[in-house]
Amino acid sequence: MSRVLLTGGTGFIAAHVLDVLLKHGHSVVTTVRSSQKGQIILDNHKTVPKAKLDFTIVEDIAQPGAFDKAVQSDPPFEVVIHTASPFHFNVTDNKKDLLDPAVIGTTGILKSVKQHAPTVKRVVITSSFASIINPSKGTNPGYSYSENDWNPITEEEALQNPSNGYRASKTFAEKASWEFLEKEKPNFTIATMCPPLVLGPIVHYLQSLDKLNTSNQRIAAIMTGKAKQELPPTGTFIWVDVRDLALAHVKAAELPDAANKRFFITAGYFSNEEIADIVRDNFPDLKDEVPTKGTKGGEYPEGGVYKYDNSRSKEVLGIEYRGLKESIVDTVKSLQAVGG
Repeated sequence: MSRVLLTGGTGFIAAHVLDVLLKHGHSVVTTVRSSQKGQIILDNHKTVPKAKLDFTIVEDIAQPGAFDKAVQSDPPFEVVIHTASPFHFNVTDNKKDLLDPAVIGTTGILKSVKQHAPTVKRVVITSSFASIINPSKGTNPGYSYSENDWNPITEEEALQNPSNGYRASKTFAEKASWEFLEKEKPNFTIATMCPPLVLGPIVHYLQSLDKLNTSNQRIAAIMTGKAKQELPPTGTFIWVDVRDLALAHVKAAELPDAANKRFFITAGYFSNEEIADIVRDNFPDLKDEVPTKGTKGGEYPEGGVYKYDNSRSKEVLGIEYRGLKESIVDTVKSLQAVGG
């Protein structure tokens, strides 16, 4: 069992990572932006003793030295799982709102671990398929993406719009972490997780749909009538369930063979049209809100779409991916539980 620092504790992915860590018997300190957020986490794990779960405050991950205190613990940490990063398109300044927090947050925590937490042996970083895909190639039919691919986006392109800014933030942050490893030669290894669209149930203590993670907003739109006339374009045609992604993070922290590897974490293909079909077929009470069969939009592109190679995640981490139906049904139920 390890002592783990988990950053971004109230985030969609981190909340599930926390549950898997506790289930596997690890003790966890999670970073939050305020004591109020930390208390919400503790209140929702009342049976877990303080020795197994606590929080520490990091108000702004983009500040130099932001994690210096957080990485210090008694007993000391052996693992850091870094999920904290901006992901939303409500951005006014790409550099200040997206690029800086992602890159400085990632390199900052690696510096803090190297300087102040010599006992840490593994750092797991949440990256993204955004750091793998080459968006300029479009749907790229016939090409198979894997961990060997890198998004070739430039800083100039990153500043053009929020979508570019997000993809660049993930690409630059992950590249910076591998560069850190090469140049600084710390006494820890790293593993990076590269998921595409992350769907799946929200944890029950996220009390408001306004705070819904960007990926799940498409499901909320379909079940609340916002896509009744026309389904929005699918955009990214591959996905993963958040519970499988959370398990992948924890396995990457636990397994020696995961050292210094990238992992492309995806269950396979989906379309918004398929999501609508699953919601319609499994939730008759929502039939007035869900688009009718054959509603325009949300389909796969006519020419086909890129392939993917997720074999490393299965072989090294042992991930067995959930199917789309299970994920969507569980997500809808979880959204209904908080007033969706």
